[in-house]
Amino acid sequence: MAKKWEKDSNLKLEDGRIVTAPAPCIVSASRSTDIPAFYADWFFHRLKMGYSVWRNPFNGVDSYISYSNVAFIVFWSKNPKPLLPHLPYLQELGIEYYIQFTLNDYVDERLEPGVPPLQERIDTFKRLVDFGGIGRVIWRFDPLILTDKIDENRLLEKVSKIGEQLKGYTEKLVFSFADILAYKKVKNNLEANHINYSEWTEEQILSFVRQLWKLNQRWGYTLATCGEKIDLEQLGVEHNHCVDDNLMIRFGWRNKTLMDFLGVEIRPIVFQASLFDEDQSVPSGAIILDDSHYAIKKTNNRDKGQRQFCGCMISKDIGQYNTCPHQCEYCYANTSKESAMVNWKSHKQNPIGEKITG
Repeated sequence: MAKKWEKDSNLKLEDGRIVTAPAPCIVSASRSTDIPAFYADWFFHRLKMGYSVWRNPFNGVDSYISYSNVAFIVFWSKNPKPLLPHLPYLQELGIEYYIQFTLNDYVDERLEPGVPPLQERIDTFKRLVDFGGIGRVIWRFDPLILTDKIDENRLLEKVSKIGEQLKGYTEKLVFSFADILAYKKVKNNLEANHINYSEWTEEQILSFVRQLWKLNQRWGYTLATCGEKIDLEQLGVEHNHCVDDNLMIRFGWRNKTLMDFLGVEIRPIVFQASLFDEDQSVPSGAIILDDSHYAIKKTNNRDKGQRQFCGCMISKDIGQYNTCPHQCEYCYANTSKESAMVNWKSHKQNPIGEKITG
């Protein structure tokens, strides 16, 4: 049975009306646009106001989302630097978080013309880790794309350049192979921008991963793919859970609302003395939290509404497509650069409105 969010039946709007709205405890901000880079001030204002308006991408219907019950936020961004001044406020509220930081190097090819310089983004990554601690910022090189200017070796050089600088700052590298023909928006955007792309073959994928595994011997990162059908576990690569209940438990286990929703039981570690040493009574599959506690998951929290090979857990995405001004040539979230810029300009005319577009 699908999990349902609590309802806030007493949500007071800015115009004084009282409405009933879903009140998720896990918010995704956002797969559909870069909220940290462009809408951080808007999001944190809406968090203080207690709600925002979300537009359903399938039917265009607007609805209210209450933030009265939020316990955890998963941020997604190519430039989360604007989050830095806001993160102490999350601490004040007792809301936990982690950041999926897409840190690519397509500078020479200008595939991501709207992102800051590479070194600035690497520095931002380190500053976020310095503030929040290791594990809260996850490195994504996503997507791995082949063009007439980028072959496998060139991509490996790009990954290596960043990987060397993030040692000690991340535990994981998440990546995916651009599956262009499967996504109409991506294909149309690449062709409209005159990018000569090529699809990955299975042979190319296996070759790339073997070489990446060798590079990773220097780093020791967990390697994981996002939404990939191909099974690479024999090559040391996991299927990722980008909205990850294990990470939520790790950082948010003291929040009873979150643990109850995820179906998690927190238990004390009991030390049983034997004749020879102390035996910890921790069952297989438990998540160790600290020296005194472990967690047991009793439910499957996977979001069945995502893509077939997506491993994400349930969350409420509060972003909107066609609003990201990064201008990436391969974008899957914008129908066109022009539509995104129109909505960005609309946002700037009313930057704290109920909707992301003003």
